[in-house]
Order: sequence, then C-alpha cells, then structure tokens
Amino acid sequence: MHVLTGCATTSGSGSNVAVGPKASSSYDESLSKKVYSGPKMDVVIPVFSAGLSKKEADYEKEGVWPELRRAEANRFAYKLKKALDDTGRFGAVRVTPDATASGDVYVIGKIVESNGIDVEFDMQVIDASGKEWLNDDVAYEVSEGFYKNPRNTNIDPYDPVFDKAAKDIVEALLKQQPADLVTVKHIAELRFGSSFNDKAFADYLDTTQKPIKLLGMPSDADPLYQRVKSIRVREQLFVDNLQTNYSGFSQKMDDSYLTWQKASATEIRLQQEARNKGLMKIIGGALLIAAAVAVGSNGSRYDNNLGRNVATIAGGIGGAVLISSGITSRQEAKFHQDAINELGESVNLEMSPQVVEFENNSVKLTGNIEEQFQQWRTFMARMYELEATPDKAL
Repeated sequence: MHVLTGCATTSGSGSNVAVGPKASSSYDESLSKKVYSGPKMDVVIPVFSAGLSKKEADYEKEGVWPELRRAEANRFAYKLKKALDDTGRFGAVRVTPDATASGDVYVIGKIVESNGIDVEFDMQVIDASGKEWLNDDVAYEVSEGFYKNPRNTNIDPYDPVFDKAAKDIVEALLKQQPADLVTVKHIAELRFGSSFNDKAFADYLDTTQKPIKLLGMPSDADPLYQRVKSIRVREQLFVDNLQTNYSGFSQKMDDSYLTWQKASATEIRLQQEARNKGLMKIIGGALLIAAAVAVGSNGSRYDNNLGRNVATIAGGIGGAVLISSGITSRQEAKFHQDAINELGESVNLEMSPQVVEFENNSVKLTGNIEEQFQQWRTFMARMYELEATPDKAL
C-alpha cells in the first residue's frame, strides 16, 4: 500500500509522466488568462492607410499596385476587427471610414508590405484622451509550406499577423488601470458632445494638456447631456450597420485575393531561387533553349547520333517549361491582381442610397461610405440644434 500510494503521488504531479493531465504549476503562465476587471472598451478601427507613395512613378518601382493596396486597406481593418472580437476583451469593435467616429480606443494602421509572403503594417493604439498605448509595427512571414498544404485551402495566410496584432492590443489593455479606463470612457462621451456643442462641454475637459484631463461630469439630468448620449447611441447603431459593408467587401475579394497571394508568393519564391543560383528563371530557360538550338545545329554533322538529338529536344523542352512556369505564375498573379484592382476602384461605391430617421425626421444619404457618414453627422448635428437650449444646464 505504501508503494502504491507513492506511485500515485508521483503520477499525479505530472512531472515524470508523459500522458494524462498536468499539474497546474506546469502550465506556461502566458497561456493562462489574466483577470481583467475594467470596463469593456469600444474600439474604432479606421480603414488602414494604404501606405502609397506620393509619387505615382514609385508604384511600379516599389512593386505596389495602388488599387490592390486600397482594397487591402479595407480588408486589413476588417480582419483586425474580427481578431479583436475573437479575444472577447472589448466591447463593440467597429471599422469606420476615418478616425472621426466616436470610440474609447482607436487603432490606426498603415500598410508597409504585402506580397503574399511578407505582410507588415504600422499600428498605433490611442485612447480617447490622446494617451498612446502602443506604437509598433506588426509583421509576419508566410511559410513556404503553407501554400503546399491542401488543408489551408480558403484560409488567409495573413491571419496570424492579425491575431498577433490583437494579442498586442490586449496586452496593452491589461496594462491600463481600470479607473483610468472609466475616465477614458467619460472623456470619449464628452468629446462626442463637444463635436456638436463645444461651449456646453468645455468646462468638463482640460484639452490644453495631453492626454486630455477630465475635470468633471455633467449632471445626468442635464438635457444637453441626455441629448448627446441619445445621438451617440444612434451614431453607434449607424456605424454598426456599416460593418455589413466592410464584411461583404472582404468576402467578395476572398477568392481573387487568396489566389493572388499564392501566385504572388510563388513568383517571389521563384525569383529568390533564381537569384540564389545566380540565374533568373526565364533567362535560364532562354539559355537552355539557345544551348539546345546550338547543339542541334552543330549536331547536323552527326545525324546518326540519336543521343545528341534527344538532348536537343530535352534541352528545348526544359527551357520552355522554365519559361512557361515563370510566365504562368506571373500571369496568374496579374489576372487576380486586376480582379482585385476592380474591387479597389469600387470600394467606396459599395453603399446604396438609404433613408435614415431620427425622432420623426429623416434624410436620404447618398454616395460612398465616407460621404454617407459625413452626411449622417451633419444630419445629427441638425437634430441636436433642434433641441438645444441656449443655456447650459448644470
């Protein structure tokens, strides 16, 4: 019995046994969830900057296709939204046309590189008070084996970079004091009010310093404050409806984009291989064909030399295959790039005209997402003025 008890204890520790549950002390601390007791922060992710050069002449030199990049700018913002949603650590996470939307935390992204293998973007995280949580670049290299694995069909090879970015943002969140986050939410609300009536809310914020300091809060009975909160809820609902457009756009470009990534990666790998061998792929194919032709012409004296003729044919075929594979991957990438370019050109045309209502008033919004968002804000400002009183209620 003594021996059996000893064995059971050793087994239970999990230190010397390869199977079965492990002791809690053996788990990596990074895998355990840290307790978060702060408020749920609403996140705004403006459409990424495409990171385009100011000089169009630089596009080709840098290997950048502007419309594809503009399409990616929308897709990247939405992919990061999904990654943040999956963490479960935030409130509403919304993609917006620009950084003027109301939120507690803002994630500003700028694409640096995207070629099917290397993806990189600059990421700045700032809260509504102007305090910077994070300012870093996020990068990821797609493994060569990813595209060869049939299990990865219809999976975006860039997914890990967005998961990494979301993890970094969560870590930045966990470094904040819960009380400070509550203050940020108040500041976000008052800044929204100031966008309609800065005089009414100026006394509650000290905007002369950075980050902005909260000096006080209006009474819950303040009619202007109530009005602002009501309008803010409506704006959030309006922006919530925009998410369908960003989601739809990302899904629409899925097939062509995933194929373009693979084709682009293949072409880059081929070029890298060729450079490593000191010979470009297509040039190598041309030389093989030239050599085959030369051998063939010289071999006219030795028509009976069957091996020489076979070598000629094989050399020609080998060169043709090299050239063909190089051209095919390039043409495939170009075809899908063109398809995405068409989407990029129409990215701001995805919004249909719509009629929105607010307390028995309505307005028809037209144009692209940015234009409709600005028209909505103008409409809300008009609705605020209808109810605003000249004196600030305290």
